[in-house]
Amino acid sequence: MKYRCPARHYGVKCRGMEQCSARGGVRIPLAEDRRVFTPLARSSYKWKTTYKKRTAVERVNARLDEVYGFEKHFIRGLKKMKLRCALALMVMLAMAVGRLRQKQGINLRSLVKAA
Repeated sequence: MKYRCPARHYGVKCRGMEQCSARGGVRIPLAEDRRVFTPLARSSYKWKTTYKKRTAVERVNARLDEVYGFEKHFIRGLKKMKLRCALALMVMLAMAVGRLRQKQGINLRSLVKAA
């Protein structure tokens, strides 16, 4: 992976640009720690949009665990578990559609207020 010099990238004049060893950029081998040096730069807009999607999925997973009771379940078998998860996700989507039809978009994710 190659990271470019921030001063050169943003067009900022740097006093030590001629002596800088990172003038053209810095190459980091892929064998380095992938948690620190990710393929997408953490400061980029693409990273932020990708990370927002991840947090949205984590919120859905947390709702499935806590609200729909999947954290402490007694379901045996993968088919039964897939069916139960699919039903829970359909209920979540049906509640959202009901709220949109009733023009209650502000309560779209609420579990307490009736549609």
